[in-house]
Amino acid sequence: MASGTYWTTRAVAAATALAVSAGCATGPDGGADEGAAPAPGASSGAGKAPAGGNGRAARTPAGPPGAMPRPGEVGVIPRPDDGLPPVISSIPTRRKVVFLTIDDGWEQDPGFVAQVRDQRIPVAAFVTRDAVEARGATDPTAQGGRFLGAGKWRYVRDLRDAGATIENHTLTHPNLPALGYEGQKAEICGTSTLIRRHTGTAPTLFRPPFGNHNTLTRRAAKACGIDALLLWTATVQPGGKIAYQVPDKKLRPGDVLLLHFRPNLARDFEILVAKIRRRGFELGNLDAYLKAATSKAATR
Repeated sequence: MASGTYWTTRAVAAATALAVSAGCATGPDGGADEGAAPAPGASSGAGKAPAGGNGRAARTPAGPPGAMPRPGEVGVIPRPDDGLPPVISSIPTRRKVVFLTIDDGWEQDPGFVAQVRDQRIPVAAFVTRDAVEARGATDPTAQGGRFLGAGKWRYVRDLRDAGATIENHTLTHPNLPALGYEGQKAEICGTSTLIRRHTGTAPTLFRPPFGNHNTLTRRAAKACGIDALLLWTATVQPGGKIAYQVPDKKLRPGDVLLLHFRPNLARDFEILVAKIRRRGFELGNLDAYLKAATSKAATR
């Protein structure tokens, strides 16, 4: 897709407040949770935000997005005895709150950025250099998208400006345990350097590709300034379907959901957010919850 077409589309999407659909079908709880997509060509809302001189919405967000932890709500995430970063899969809370994360960076859909910004949705994006820069072979699940590598690091900065946090998912998406310490360190530190160069802030969280890691991974992550490795408790499939990793196939308080930058991202994300809210869950600010859980560990 031509870059001019992308940025024309991005400007239109940036001026459109996408309303969360309340009419999506809810499927039976199973290995994958059913969600119905809007009809082809259906509008997601047409409320326009006031534009600044650069075509971007002129509003300044008031505070961080998402539900913030209440006093005494969050449990402790223990610090490992070995002094290395902890591996976290969920947040210790009984409140009906879940956390949205998204990996890689291949499909750079401007409609997704508009949703994150205009609806104040908290998201942590774990980016991979090769995906953001559209290098080499494309992840098969990302092929066929309209915005494959369309904005590159400008897109990541747009996500940052929309309120997302930008975190580390390696340079090339390797199976890290197959590498030695130096190889893992190069993958993690190289990505942190790139993120800081392009966004102005170094990441503090790391997600190992495929969830695979070993002690050397945690050692390398610590050397690269990473505070914690973040895994997940459920994945989000095309169509906004939730694939659970628990027998009862339901969302649980503190769940971390994993999405990917895939085709139809804005549509699927709209379905997902509506589904989570219908089930009575809030979208939590991951950064704030992690700070609450780990600061308690530091004072114990």
